[in-house]
Amino acid sequence: MKRSIRFLDKTFWITESKDNPKHVASLQLLQKPENAGDDYLDNLVARLRTFSKAVSPFNMVVKAVVGFPLWLRSIDTLDMNYHVQVREMDDVSDQEALHHLVAELHEPMLDRDKPLWQFFVIKGKKGNNFAIHVKIHHMYGDGASLVKWFQAGYLPEPQKEGFKPVWAVERAKRKKEKKSFIKQAFTKAWEFIWVMADLFWILLRLLLKILRINREYMPIPFTGTKTMLTGQVKQGRVVSTVDIDFKRVKEVSKKLRATANEVLLCCFDIGVRRYLADEGQVFERALYTNMPINMRKPGEHVSGNKIAIVPVKLAHGQNDPYIRLRQIIENHRIVKRAAKRSHPAAFSYYTILIQSFALVFEVLRMSDLVRPIANILISNVPGPSDVRYFGDAKLEAIYPISTIVPGGGVNITLLTYGDMANVGLVCSDRKIKSLESMAHYFNDAFELLEKSVGDYNVSIQDIGERVVTDHKAILDEHPIHISEEHHHSSV
Repeated sequence: MKRSIRFLDKTFWITESKDNPKHVASLQLLQKPENAGDDYLDNLVARLRTFSKAVSPFNMVVKAVVGFPLWLRSIDTLDMNYHVQVREMDDVSDQEALHHLVAELHEPMLDRDKPLWQFFVIKGKKGNNFAIHVKIHHMYGDGASLVKWFQAGYLPEPQKEGFKPVWAVERAKRKKEKKSFIKQAFTKAWEFIWVMADLFWILLRLLLKILRINREYMPIPFTGTKTMLTGQVKQGRVVSTVDIDFKRVKEVSKKLRATANEVLLCCFDIGVRRYLADEGQVFERALYTNMPINMRKPGEHVSGNKIAIVPVKLAHGQNDPYIRLRQIIENHRIVKRAAKRSHPAAFSYYTILIQSFALVFEVLRMSDLVRPIANILISNVPGPSDVRYFGDAKLEAIYPISTIVPGGGVNITLLTYGDMANVGLVCSDRKIKSLESMAHYFNDAFELLEKSVGDYNVSIQDIGERVVTDHKAILDEHPIHISEEHHHSSV
């Protein structure tokens, strides 16, 4: 069987390097069933390895010529000793040790001669919990596709007999509408003209913003703030995770007339700034986030990637977390309005265009010399609302761990599971050794924002320092004071 590859999916293969692999992953925490024997995990691994026949895309390898991917082709049998592996540690409940192990597993590229995924079972020498780390190449799909597959393999009831892992679960195939060749050619030609026209208007509006004729538009690329987290991406990763009470997030979002995404953006912005302040890096400039936007139409079910990643300006200049939230709301909605006015493919091509420049800088080892597109990448993927089971093992949490865009920064991805938001963080370890304090700051920031609903004296400066380090030189020797001409009306 042969399957075509969309152009956006091909870019994840073309732009991949040992310094910056393009797979995404998840860290799953599970609880063994009651009365599980000492050989429970050994038996589980042995059983998983029996499923050597997989469904698409888990049985697909890339056919490439001179490094350029042409299509995906299926293979009959998987090398299960490669795809299902075991790692052991003293105690899976030791978060920092688990994060360190996952960072080591997340760093290497997947074998390009095999289907692009791996499944690591992590067992501890004590305790009733275990973990699973899953890696899968981004060219297979975006967050929406991967979560859909995940939910097919994790069921709402424990299943001891008849259990199949996600790569062996058959999925219903949707019938494609058959169109005549002439109709298809006309449709594609018209769509191409429409997309190019929209892309032209996106670039024209950005030019008008550069010329200060139209300031209310998306951020200009490569105007992000340089920090110790941005710059040239190299081998080595640090990983951390944190849980945020998503039920409380939704309650606060209603009180503050914001979306849950905007509340979380505010918390992440405050947390990252506090982390950088611990390292002596204090900025008067706003930070920027790269935000993936799902470009699927309502009810659209397609595999692969259908996203755009565009920069969004965060907050600056105010210590009141509520005012910072209002700044982020306005900046976020400017980008959302721009996305709604454009053809989805035009936004995707714009993503490819600006990321291509970032990639050139990365290949030429020049990322440290230019400003990044953004400082952080934040994405939110809705997960299951009820408890799920992997066979008869209860899934307690699932933390997404993504890839790093050219130009660096920290990637923050969250997946909602029940009433919790499971947040995964990953960054290059070139200048840092841990993200643990940053993860804790996110909850601290949310508590401040929650408190600000009834207390006007709350300040983001109230977050206590979690890591004491030597004071380092402050970046941006000549601070840039950014005006707030567009913020007063929304506060």
